[in-house]
Amino acid sequence: MIIYNVTINIDNSVAEEWLDWMKSTHIPEVMATGYFLNNQIARLLHEEDNGGTTYAVQYTCRNLEDLEEYQRDHAPALQAKVQERYPEKFVAFRSLLEIVGRDVEKAQ
Repeated sequence: MIIYNVTINIDNSVAEEWLDWMKSTHIPEVMATGYFLNNQIARLLHEEDNGGTTYAVQYTCRNLEDLEEYQRDHAPALQAKVQERYPEKFVAFRSLLEIVGRDVEKAQ
């Protein structure tokens, strides 16, 4: 399983509206592509005051092939919508993580 992590620092002047839009529109559109099994969005708790708020949006997919197909066929248009709606109000970077353990408990 692969986690597609998108870290976004969004300007505080639009952060609340952006979060609502992500939850009501963007994330549902990403999920509607059918490539992801689940998602979560988290806010960074401790950060320097830079006029923005940082979030990590994480989407879980089965494998790299699914992710590459999503990135090729769907991501450019979806990313363009964010850019059009919030020009010069955010910076984002993407990373990939491979799940190597889940709900690991201490052996007894």
